[in-house]
Amino acid sequence: MTRSNELKRVAGALGAALLSLVAQADSSPDVAPVAQEVHASALKPDWYRKGVFMEIYVRGYQDSNGDGKGDLKGLTQRLDYLQSLGITGLWLMPIFPSADHDHGYAITNYRDIEPDYGTLADFDAFLAAAHAHGMGVILDYVPNHSSAQHPLFKASDADPASPYRDFYVWEADKPAGWQGFHGDPWHAGQHGYYYGVFNGGMPDFNFRNPKVLDFHLDNLKFWLNRGVDGFRIDAAGVLVENSRLEWENQPENHQVLHQFRQLLDRYDNRYMVVEAPSAPAEFTAPESAGSAFAFGLQKQIVASANQGRALPGMLEYLAHYPVANMGTFLANHDSFAGIRLYAAFDGDEPRYKQAITTLLTLPGIPFLYYGEEIGQGGSDPVKYDDQRQRGPMSWDASTGFTTADQPFRPYAGNRANHNVAREKAKPDSLLNTYRTLIHLRTTHPALSVGTLKVLSDKDAPILAFTREAGAEKLLVVINYSAAEHSWTPPAALQHARLKHIYPASGPADDITKTIPLAPFESAVFQIGER
Repeated sequence: MTRSNELKRVAGALGAALLSLVAQADSSPDVAPVAQEVHASALKPDWYRKGVFMEIYVRGYQDSNGDGKGDLKGLTQRLDYLQSLGITGLWLMPIFPSADHDHGYAITNYRDIEPDYGTLADFDAFLAAAHAHGMGVILDYVPNHSSAQHPLFKASDADPASPYRDFYVWEADKPAGWQGFHGDPWHAGQHGYYYGVFNGGMPDFNFRNPKVLDFHLDNLKFWLNRGVDGFRIDAAGVLVENSRLEWENQPENHQVLHQFRQLLDRYDNRYMVVEAPSAPAEFTAPESAGSAFAFGLQKQIVASANQGRALPGMLEYLAHYPVANMGTFLANHDSFAGIRLYAAFDGDEPRYKQAITTLLTLPGIPFLYYGEEIGQGGSDPVKYDDQRQRGPMSWDASTGFTTADQPFRPYAGNRANHNVAREKAKPDSLLNTYRTLIHLRTTHPALSVGTLKVLSDKDAPILAFTREAGAEKLLVVINYSAAEHSWTPPAALQHARLKHIYPASGPADDITKTIPLAPFESAVFQIGER
């Protein structure tokens, strides 16, 4: 893309090339105002509610140039695979330039692409290709903090009189008695102490300064103007801190996120979901973000499958949380959220399959984590735990990820037996199970947007529930147990016609008294009149 074309896209605001010149002059590469451009969405209405997302770590997905690192061109090459799996949404972990050159959450420029991943032109080509494949793309956006190497923080740190000093949280004397995620969140700067709840390399922004909110809104507009379909908002629960005891889930967080949401609403057909592990339901409110990840549910589903019974915690979550408006998942890039599923189930694929059946038949907006569809394991050795979650994708047992002698991180330990090429050929593989369940969900509105009614008891070996949308009503029964069990439908279903639709072989149709289930068997029925 030429500089003149880029300037036209920004419509009155400075383009990426001009921002680079500004960086040389005042050490602030990405603070220029951005004018809103509204373009019609390339996707179906409510695309995010009716499909399934895949979370992708670009560095770990596909290398296109032989340097051992995944990139945007490589991801573009794999869109056919994602489409064949039935994926309709992509969440990309941070793709911006970062000081870490790894996980991406220590951002140094919010309006450019990490050089290892390519260029803005590569991103534009990827986005156009994703849309052509019917997939929306949401970016992982980090408003809570930047890198300490970000020009804004460097200016803030260098001079207390800097116009950017108040972009971050500073105190002349070190506050006492604070405890963040990893210890004392106050760190020594050149002139005072700054707040960084994660670590000293990632200082927190000061959202009490209206210019900080404007800065982030302009960053969001920069990407929305390029056609991005929404955002995953990182660390939404710690945007504003009020005291040493009140630094998480403060009311001001919702005010900030609501303004983010209002911006997206001025565009067409955009989706935003936030990470708020300790209070997810609060962030689903209309006056907040509108959608949040269903933290807590994932551990209940995994534990239910592992323990062979529908745990009370899972049923209570489904009864009391607005799951239909939440992003559901079983694991992601953070080990605190859930380790790789292959490890979580110790390689027990029948239990693994019951967990994914649960995820893909319950309400919510499902998010898969790249590689989970093939049972990809962790990478070792690594420097810190989360890197174990973020290894190269196991496309095959050889050079499918890269032609380099060594990838950026070791391959998964189980790559030889759990890879895409091998599992494609096995009808009962995890990969084909995922593909079948995703197709089932996306072709039956009751599973994607329908209401939920749980019919089974707590601690029972079988989870049974109905999903209903319009004229369609489905019954789902899942046997978590390693033993055979039968489930007796309630009286209201005793006189209904149950037509078996999943799996290809399963309980017979027109069951009136009991539904027999083999060990680790699931079944889905259409409920109709006799």
